[in-house]
Amino acid sequence: MKTIRRLSLTLSAVATMFVTTSLPAQSTTAVDRTAPHPKVAPAVEKIEQVAQAGPFKAEWSSLEKYEIPQWYKDAKFGIFIHWGAYSVPAFGSEWYPRQMYINKGRRGDNFFEHHIETYGPQKTFGYKDFIPMFKAEKFDASEWAKLFKETGARYVVPVAEHHDGFPMYDCSYTRWDATEMGPKRDVIAELSNAIRGEGLKFGVSSHRAFNWMFYVRNENYDNADPQYADLYGRPMPFLFKDNAWDYQNFFPPQDDQFKDDWLARSCELVDKYQPDLFWFDFGITPSRDTKYQDNKFSGHLQKFAAYYYNQSSQGDGPIGIINYKWNAFPETAAVLDKERSKMDEIRIPFWQTDTAVSSSSWGYTENQKYKTPDRLVDDLIDIVSKNGCLLLNVGPRSDGTIPDEDQAILRAIGGWLKINGESIYDTTYWKTFGEGPTTVSTGHVSESKDKPFTANDVRFTQKNGVVYATILAWPESGEVTIRALAEGAEHWPGDIKSVEMLGSDETISYSRTDAGLTVKMPSKKPCDFAYVLKLTK
Repeated sequence: MKTIRRLSLTLSAVATMFVTTSLPAQSTTAVDRTAPHPKVAPAVEKIEQVAQAGPFKAEWSSLEKYEIPQWYKDAKFGIFIHWGAYSVPAFGSEWYPRQMYINKGRRGDNFFEHHIETYGPQKTFGYKDFIPMFKAEKFDASEWAKLFKETGARYVVPVAEHHDGFPMYDCSYTRWDATEMGPKRDVIAELSNAIRGEGLKFGVSSHRAFNWMFYVRNENYDNADPQYADLYGRPMPFLFKDNAWDYQNFFPPQDDQFKDDWLARSCELVDKYQPDLFWFDFGITPSRDTKYQDNKFSGHLQKFAAYYYNQSSQGDGPIGIINYKWNAFPETAAVLDKERSKMDEIRIPFWQTDTAVSSSSWGYTENQKYKTPDRLVDDLIDIVSKNGCLLLNVGPRSDGTIPDEDQAILRAIGGWLKINGESIYDTTYWKTFGEGPTTVSTGHVSESKDKPFTANDVRFTQKNGVVYATILAWPESGEVTIRALAEGAEHWPGDIKSVEMLGSDETISYSRTDAGLTVKMPSKKPCDFAYVLKLTK
């Protein structure tokens, strides 16, 4: 084993020499990479002018007058894409850039040891050295867009910049972006054109706010070098502390230099790509318990929201949409997004869950742990019944291909929607979300606690006077009883005129008593999972 490891280190050293020489040469003129980028101040001045001009002002009372556009409420289903240089190591998760610098025992994959054994010490082979290896040589935006259309998604949201600080677009405020390094292509521009060409709405996500403390530092790591501060962030003293890894309990607020840079980058995405939706990760607030009134990031969030809403209101299309985590915004000023969790009741106003086809990572890794299409369709149905929508993530490989497993899951969902989509698209919640014994997780990143739905779990939606009751598993007895639709029930006091099952041409037999509406299932399943009854008065 020692011989193999020494060989691995030797090869990694050779690879390091090759990779680092393919990084952009340093200028002979000294540049302070820790200083504010010269383009940021004038950009912020313009942003503040637009925010001041209105109609939305950079004030919560003004932003709370925001109204969610109807297309989003009708769409119900979108695709999220985590793709970046972290797909090169393809190990553990998309947090590889952070975990490779944390020398601490942990459950599961040990990123730190894996990195040294595979690539060498973090001083000589840092995260920056993966970027020249990120070629995206097989990336075809039109192929992706066609797949997402086939999936039945109505909107697509690629990550424009993750915590790693490497924008996937033509960013004016750093040399470390996908147009100047790695793929040397404006990935966001290509996706915007292709996705909109398929008639889908286009959004972007920014996870940059957490770059502030994403990279744990050590004098023996390359990320301690100030010349790389425009990728890793400035080597702030608190990042060298022993507890710098514990961001959940230790989160120094971002300073104005960082927040101004964040604001300039965010608004540049608005200007260049006119996104229909803008998704923010948790870094815009330090914790799930921090209220927006007490959040030290709030001033910049208000400026961004006013800028985005004002700019998107000027055209012929609908106003833009902001997704936020936890309590970063007042609930009527933007749209709440829940990561890998759901609601246990109908929530008004409209909301969103983001989750992934993989339970182990957002970005591509080897040995992914995939969910079943059945589970994901059930989640979609449950979320929509509670006045929400689902943003489902895939993680492409570094060469730009979407793994076959991801594609198969997406196509299975698309097949279900082709049959049953009328119970999802353009619907709204009913008088009750549903019934059944199975509960869902509501805490942050808690979906792993969820149990499979059963044939006794039913979810409702409605549209144009029609109610859809979806049975989340096929009953072994061949029939199901829905208590909420009992004779004289509060939610349906009158007669039921007809009952049919989407995708089936068989006549559905049913009876109604004080115990509920009992439906005999057809002899043949119309689809592989989640069976929709269409009810009319």
